[in-house]
Amino acid sequence: MSNLLKRKSRKHQLKRPPFGLLLVVLAWSLSMGWLLALASNAQGVTPVAEIGTVDVVPAQYQLGQELYLENCATCHIGLPPAVLPTQTWRNLLQDSQHYGVQLKPLVDPPRILVWRYLQTFSRSQRQDEDTPYRVNNSRYFKALHPGIKLPRPTQVSSCVGCHPSASDFNFRRLSPEWN
Repeated sequence: MSNLLKRKSRKHQLKRPPFGLLLVVLAWSLSMGWLLALASNAQGVTPVAEIGTVDVVPAQYQLGQELYLENCATCHIGLPPAVLPTQTWRNLLQDSQHYGVQLKPLVDPPRILVWRYLQTFSRSQRQDEDTPYRVNNSRYFKALHPGIKLPRPTQVSSCVGCHPSASDFNFRRLSPEWN
């Protein structure tokens, strides 16, 4: 009879959930998560407010962004792709006449990489909307700057007045008067 009681108590013990083990695993997981968060902050992960571009660019588009900045931002400030619609960027990439200046057109494969970057991060164009070729005619640009008196004519170089780090492709940092 005592053997029968021992077997029943063993079965009963095995059926109980191991709460102690669950607590240990939970505590270990929380502590590891906390330590990993501390380690990633200690390694100098850039805070979101200091990311230079408007959008975080995934690795598959970073080369396209670098080529865009290398080819476009050497003559003027590189604009975030979302400021102009996809159709504008397509036309700019296909046309060697760039606002009155003859440019050597980009050739494949760099052109394809730049196009994928611009296409991914630019905005769509409404059916009833004309394709803007100037920043001040862009619906999206106007939406980002409501109530702001922009100089006439609005030029890409005038971005630096409010965005002092625009030449570094950082449009998040604003001048003190706009913070």
